[in-house]
Amino acid sequence: MDISLKEIEYKYQAGTPFERVAVSGVTIDIPTGTYLAIIGHTGSGKSTVLQHLNGLLQPTSGSVSIGDREIRAGKKEKNLKAIRQKVGIVFQFPEHQLFEETVEKDICFGPMNFGVPEEEARKRAKIAIGQVGLSEEVLHKSPFDLSGGQMRRVAIAGVLAMEPEVLVLDEPTAGLDPRGRKEIMDMFYKLHQDRGLSTILVTHSMEDAAKYADKIAILQEGRTVKTGTPEEIFSNPAELVSLGLDVPEAVRFQLKWEEKVGAKLGRTYLTIEDLSEAIARYEGGGRL
Repeated sequence: MDISLKEIEYKYQAGTPFERVAVSGVTIDIPTGTYLAIIGHTGSGKSTVLQHLNGLLQPTSGSVSIGDREIRAGKKEKNLKAIRQKVGIVFQFPEHQLFEETVEKDICFGPMNFGVPEEEARKRAKIAIGQVGLSEEVLHKSPFDLSGGQMRRVAIAGVLAMEPEVLVLDEPTAGLDPRGRKEIMDMFYKLHQDRGLSTILVTHSMEDAAKYADKIAILQEGRTVKTGTPEEIFSNPAELVSLGLDVPEAVRFQLKWEEKVGAKLGRTYLTIEDLSEAIARYEGGGRL
């Protein structure tokens, strides 16, 4: 399902003395199957843009196209259930939204709220709990008897049980240790590939943006300032630093290595593994 944001502007408390422009002139095209990372420093408008992707917020100017549905400024859209069923959002600390007495009931709540029969919802719960790497035995436990990491996976399973076509991830690894972060991000990437999902990741992690995304959009002060592939975005570290952003560890290491040996590798490498292979080829006299 294609998503397109065209010159969207959003004002909080519009028409009041406290009016504040959060985003302005944001344009991003997200073709079906894209893995898009949205990056920018705190206050750049990332979360505001995210909430336009399923109609939680509606633009005060511009338009948002979600599949065959267009949400235009000035026209208060209703009946957005179909969109919210197709576009699943995993917010920061989603485990804080758990509330049912069993894991199964919590996962089933969303689908049943959208009219899915209970039997079908329970089937989806079994599939979803496996997709997040937990056993079916967990379904009959209270979510509050689980570890923090397990609770987060249960909350994610609740989103997956809606069978969305688009998955929106708002800093989904916040608060996790490095191992837990990698496990969760690898899980989302596998879902992206296996189910052909469109995935939009809002993140502060340049490593995650470089490793998983095939397209990146940079926001600054509520505007899109650059879009491109990870290699295009990270090949100009000085520009990123000027925007208050960092670069992946591999890019930093490559710059230091090139400065030390006085040679260029010819392209920007985004992972330590790929960079190590390129350096080994260079030192062995092979082609880059």
